[in-house]
Parts: sequence; C-alpha cells; structure tokens
Amino acid sequence: MIHLPVAVTDLGGALGGALDLARTLARSLASTPQVDLGGTTVSTEDAQHVRHWVFCDRIMPDRRRCAREADHVGACLPNDGP
Repeated sequence: MIHLPVAVTDLGGALGGALDLARTLARSLASTPQVDLGGTTVSTEDAQHVRHWVFCDRIMPDRRRCAREADHVGACLPNDGP
C-alpha cells in the first residue's frame, strides 16, 4: 500500500479533482504488474477510513475488471490490460 498525499480542492466534480488525479496516476502506472487499478481509492486526510472508489471494480466474464469509473451509468466495459 502506498499513500500519496496530494493537495486538491475537492474529491470529484463538486467532488472531481482527487478522483480525476487518482484515475490519471493509476492509469499511468497500469503497465506495472504490481499495480491493481481496481483497488484505487481516494480519502480525505481527516477521514482516511472513508474511501471513495476510483474505478468500477466489477469482474467481467473474461475475469478482468471493468475499465469504467466507479458508479458509472450503463454497461461495464472490459479492461484492455492484463
């Protein structure tokens, strides 16, 4: 587990800064086999026990995780990674 503190004004949308940053960072590390994109979460400094999922994390029929954002609308999409 790596904790990387960053300074953003909100979680995503009215809440989007931290979630967008986490999504970008995670995808930039996707080719590293030790990184599990599906496990990426964001929390505030004052409530680190309350985690907000960045990616959907549903398992697709091919046993890969959905590549879409958490709480997305519509069908899941397969992840193109390993």
